[in-house]
Amino acid sequence: MNNWNLDKLYPSFESEKFKADLVKLDENIAELNNYKDRLDDSVETVEGYLKTLIKSATLYRTLGAFSSLTKSTNTSDSNAIKYINLLSNKYSETTEVETRAKKWIANLDIDAIIKKSEFLKEHEFYLRQIKENDRYTLDEKTELLLSKLGQTGATAWSNLHGALTSTLDVEIRLDEEKKTITLSEVRSLAHDKDPKVRKTAFEAELKAYEKIEKSIASSLNSIKGEVNTLNDLRGYETPISKTLADSRMTQETLDALLDAIREYLPYFRKYLKRKAKILGYENGLPFYELFAPIGSADKKFTIEEAQTYILKNFGSFSPKLRGVAERAFDENWVDYFPKKGKVGGAFCANIPPIKQSRILHNFTGTFSGVLTLAHELGHAYHGDCIFGQSILNTNYTMPVAETASIMCETIVMKNALLDADNEEKIFLLESSLKDITQVAVDILSRYIFEETVFDERKDNILSSDQLKEIMTEAQKESYGDGLDENTLHPYMWVNKGHYYRPGLSFYNFPYAFGALFGRGLYSQYLKDKEAFLPKYDNLLKETGKRSVEEVALLADIDVTDIKFWRSSLDQVKEDVELFLELTKVYE
Repeated sequence: MNNWNLDKLYPSFESEKFKADLVKLDENIAELNNYKDRLDDSVETVEGYLKTLIKSATLYRTLGAFSSLTKSTNTSDSNAIKYINLLSNKYSETTEVETRAKKWIANLDIDAIIKKSEFLKEHEFYLRQIKENDRYTLDEKTELLLSKLGQTGATAWSNLHGALTSTLDVEIRLDEEKKTITLSEVRSLAHDKDPKVRKTAFEAELKAYEKIEKSIASSLNSIKGEVNTLNDLRGYETPISKTLADSRMTQETLDALLDAIREYLPYFRKYLKRKAKILGYENGLPFYELFAPIGSADKKFTIEEAQTYILKNFGSFSPKLRGVAERAFDENWVDYFPKKGKVGGAFCANIPPIKQSRILHNFTGTFSGVLTLAHELGHAYHGDCIFGQSILNTNYTMPVAETASIMCETIVMKNALLDADNEEKIFLLESSLKDITQVAVDILSRYIFEETVFDERKDNILSSDQLKEIMTEAQKESYGDGLDENTLHPYMWVNKGHYYRPGLSFYNFPYAFGALFGRGLYSQYLKDKEAFLPKYDNLLKETGKRSVEEVALLADIDVTDIKFWRSSLDQVKEDVELFLELTKVYE
């Protein structure tokens, strides 16, 4: 099947199981709220509260997954929209007790209570994180009000962005025929082997954005304005301060990562300029050629061929990784093709209550699409490693979220290079460089853009024209002379959904972290494959219970040290130099 199967969650919104779980959720919420006035220092009370929280979280995650996954493939599904809003309102009913409980937990003697209970020892990290973040928690009445307002504030603006971009009609003329296609479909044409198609698609994409740019600008202004206001209210110094706290990551680590990327920008620009020459451009690469295939790129994959290819490569890494992918294919975890109303891009949703994941793709048969499928299956593998944990210990943070996904991409790419002839090697090497350029250079531009928008939004409402200018200036700073500054993409802030997630600001640098951290892990794998695999699985398992720095130390990596990031970027430098050598005829 080419569509995912959600029956493991619920057969439908009308099913008895779905209705029964809604009733159970109400019962669990009532049980949780009973703790409002009976929170004491006894071990029994702490255990009881957490066990009740686990029950409600399990039901909420199950009901929420079905609703949100349904909506992601059909953003106009009225039932999905209805129940997402209903669940959001139900979730807000626990805000008061959870806020009061966090204050209560923050004052507990954690060392003393975990000595008396194996269950509480299992949840030690969860308890200590509440204690650590207590200084950012407001009183229960304020938290309740903010929770209620959020549904008609930033969350509503985020939903508007999703609705507008997923239903946007893009008019394009291909093969002398005028067509209307989706945003996902027109963006996929950036990978087409015909340069005329790539340019036509780019121009049609930009033209289509004119229809929604003012509405999307309102969404972005409202979301970033709300985040600024809440951050100030809670006492965060800057928007990135909150993201780092939520990521369980230090500023020192982020600075080391970004500084290293900036150091290596000249190598990325050498690659881009060589690609420009290969394609016949003299003043840097036009933005619409970033994804242009180089070398032998005629191969198109069917779904079955992509699955077989991935299983073969995953099997070379470990039987367990191959096994997770086989389950995903056999049990229809993946929704493959683009269609009207389906959100763009790709994602993997881990669902702990059913110990499965679901993957959304917009597959077009390219090798890049195969890599994306491998990437999302990496997230599913990560989920498989943590599904044995308490649901309170499964919330890993943004930076480490990309670890397994990048590892899986690397496995597929490295194996593909081994079997390639010279022409195929150029294609594969360029594909790899194209991807790492996105998660390093383009991600840097997105980080610069978001940082600037947050700063400017403190005092001003930004027009769509201002947002376009900020975006192109960020691209110039990151790409430099690697791109033709006359053909940049001023609307990249419109199509990237991460900007519109109010609870996940700066969801950009984690991709760079994951890409380079994954490369560092792959180097360890090559040194001692047998010893690496159990260490790797343990690292993934522990991501929900440790800080980013602690997770990295499980693999003997110090991510606060710029030397580590340089060592990973040196691998990119070597790939650039090999690409330049293989294509030196274009010098």
